[in-house]
Amino acid sequence: MLRGLRPEAARVTLNSHVAFVDLRAQTRALHPALIAAIETVLSRGDYVLGDDLERFEAEFAAFCGTGHAVGVDSGLSALELALRAADIGPGDEVITQANTFIATVAAILAVGARPVLSDCDEQGGMDPAAVEACVSPRTRAVVPVHLFGRIGEIEVILALAATHGLAVIEDACQAHGAVWLGKRAGSFGLAGAFSFYPSKNLGAFGDGGMLVTNSAALADKVRLLRSYGQRVKYVHETTPMNHRLDTLQAAILRVKLPHLDSWNYRRRRLAASYMERLGGLPIGLPWAEEDGRHVYHLFVIDVDRRDELRAALASDGIETGIHYPVPLHRQPALAALGYREGAFPRTERLAERSLSLPMYPELPVDHLEHVATSIRHLVEGWA
Repeated sequence: MLRGLRPEAARVTLNSHVAFVDLRAQTRALHPALIAAIETVLSRGDYVLGDDLERFEAEFAAFCGTGHAVGVDSGLSALELALRAADIGPGDEVITQANTFIATVAAILAVGARPVLSDCDEQGGMDPAAVEACVSPRTRAVVPVHLFGRIGEIEVILALAATHGLAVIEDACQAHGAVWLGKRAGSFGLAGAFSFYPSKNLGAFGDGGMLVTNSAALADKVRLLRSYGQRVKYVHETTPMNHRLDTLQAAILRVKLPHLDSWNYRRRRLAASYMERLGGLPIGLPWAEEDGRHVYHLFVIDVDRRDELRAALASDGIETGIHYPVPLHRQPALAALGYREGAFPRTERLAERSLSLPMYPELPVDHLEHVATSIRHLVEGWA
C-alpha cells in the first residue's frame, strides 16, 4: 500500500507509458464481434438508416428506460434537435452552466436562442440556486450537464423547472449508464442527449450521438429533422438538415452496449482505488457516490500548482487532461454573450485547478499505482 511509503521512496518507474485513454484495449477484447457486426452491415449494404440503427435505437431506449431513442451524428446534434423539436428559437433564453464543453452552448446558439450561463457547484455540476437566479420571462428551457459522468442535482432542477414551466433537456454526453433515484441519465427530463465520441463510456469508431425521450411527438419530430425533413423521399416537410447516425456506427455500438454496465462498474472500482491512494493529500477528490450515480467518464482532482503537477507527471510518462482550461464565458467565440471575467467564481476555480487523471475500464492497476505514487511523491514534496 502507498500509505506506508516514505516520500523519497515512493516514486515508481514503469517501462510503459501511462495513457490518458487507451481505446485499443477495448477494441482488442471485442475484435471478433466487432468485425462480424461490420461484415453483416457490409453484406446488407444498408449504410444509412439501416437495420442495425433501428435495432440499436430500440436497445438504447430500453437501456435508458425511455420510450424512444433517435440516432444522430453527434451529441451536439442531439441537443440541437431536442431544442428545435421543443420549438425553442429566436427570442428564447436557455439556461446552462458555464463549466461545460462548448457544444452545450453551440446547440443553443444553433437554434437562435440565447444561452444564459450559471455558475456550477463544487463538483462541476449545475447549481440549482444559480439557475434560479437566472430565470427570466424569456427563459424556455434548462440544460443541466451531468459533467464528468455524475448525475447532478437533477431532482431539484426538475422541481425548479416545473415551478417556472421550463423544459429540461439533459446533456448526458458524459454520463452513459449513470443511475440516480432508480433512473438512468437522460431519462429525467423532456429529452436527454448522448455523444458516442470514441473516448466516451460508450464510444463509436467516430462521431455519433443519440436523443432519448418519453415523448412520442418529440421523437417523431427529431426523426423528421435529422433526415432532410422527409418521411417520404424527396418530400421535405421542414428544415432540410442531415444529422443521421451511420448504420456502421450503430452496429459497432450494439456490440458494445451489453458491456456498458460492467465497464462502468470497473470505472467506479478504479475511482475508489484512486481515492484510497490519494486520500489525506491536500487535493480535492470527487465525492464518493453510491448506486452508480457517477460513472467516472473522467476522474478529476482539484489541486494547487496544477500546471506544475501536470508537467511533472508528463515527465514521469503519465498523460493527463484539463476539463476545461478556458471557461465558456472567457471563450473568444462567446464574447458577444457579455460575461466578464470573475462572473462565475466556482467555474473559474475549477478551470485553474482541475486535473483529469487517466481513466478507462481497461486501465492497468500498475498504471494507476504509478499515477497515484507520482502524485503523492510530488504533492508531499511541496509541503
